[in-house]
This record gives sequence, C-alpha cells and structure tokens, in this order.
Amino acid sequence: MRTIVKGKNYEVPERVRDYAERKLSRLERLLDDRSDATVELSVEQRRSVADSHIVDVTLVIDGQTLRSSASAPTHQAGIDTVLDKIERRAVDFRETSRVRKSPDTVRGGGRDGVAARGPSRPTEDERPRVVKVKRFAIEPMFEEDAVARMEELGHSFFVFVNAENERVAILYRRSDGDYGLIEPMVGGDYTKGGPPRRSGPH
Repeated sequence: MRTIVKGKNYEVPERVRDYAERKLSRLERLLDDRSDATVELSVEQRRSVADSHIVDVTLVIDGQTLRSSASAPTHQAGIDTVLDKIERRAVDFRETSRVRKSPDTVRGGGRDGVAARGPSRPTEDERPRVVKVKRFAIEPMFEEDAVARMEELGHSFFVFVNAENERVAILYRRSDGDYGLIEPMVGGDYTKGGPPRRSGPH
C-alpha cells in the first residue's frame, strides 16, 4: 500500500505525518501493493476549535475510490476518528468484492442456481450526503461591499441581500476573473423580504 500524507494550505508537522502513516499501516491487511491511501490535512477557522482540524482520507482499491472525513480539536484525534470509518468501509468493500468474485455468482447462475449479480449499487454510506449545515445572518449590502466581503473571506461565492432591491443574491467569481450575480427565483418571482406574493384573485 502506498500512503501519501499532505496538507491543504498547511505545513504538516513531522510528528503528525508519522502518526498518520503509523495509524494507516493497520489498513495494509485489507489492501495490496496496488492500493493508494491519501491523507489530506487542513485547518479551518471555525467558531469552535473542537472541529477546526480537518482530516480527509481517500482509498483507491481495485480502481474504486472510498472517501471519508472527520473534524476534531487536533489532527491526531481526527485521524483516529476517520480511520475507524474508512476501515469499516474498506472491510465492507472487500466482502462485497469477494461475493461478486465467488464461483457461485458467475453469469448465468452458479451451482445452486444463484443468478449473476449486476453492477453493485452504492450503499447508503457510500452516497454523497449533507454532512454539515451552516446558518448565518444575511445583512443588506451593496454589490461592491459584497465583492469586498467575499474577497476578505477568500471565498469563491457569497450570499447577501442586495440593499438596492432587497433581493437575496449570490455573488460568485467567474473563471475569467470577473464576478457573476445570481438572483434566485421561487415560483417565477424573485425571492425578497416579506411574505410571498400570491397569484390569482384575492
């Protein structure tokens, strides 16, 4: 198994790198020389320091990619958490692969008349899902103030209420370096403050 430990806008200390490599070595019993394990570490400014250290682990097994992530007060704690999750997924993947390769599941049915399995569908744990919800107050501001705020935060998009028309807007950075503005519409009408307008006779 090949293990890669890297930082995302972050210089990984040697003690953390050694810890990650040592912990991931327990996956070698599940993987082979063709398998890759990548650990990406980052630090985000969050309200709570308890989830400011992010650990993302990616495994490539037989051409299939398994991913898992965790946030914790330290990268070592995050590695412990994410390793438990990714190890369970690797075990499930190996068991599923073993069943698919069993002689009893060959095309046309096996010795016991078992029909061949089709392409495996992602399990509930493998499907992308919403793992975090952020809530924040939206303040009315002008477009130029929204651009300045987005640049200050270093984000590629920014949600705000346009002070000129009181509409919710999404500012985003285009690939050509300019900015774009999205004004969401619900039911054919602009989203804005106050109760929604009803159509039809009153």
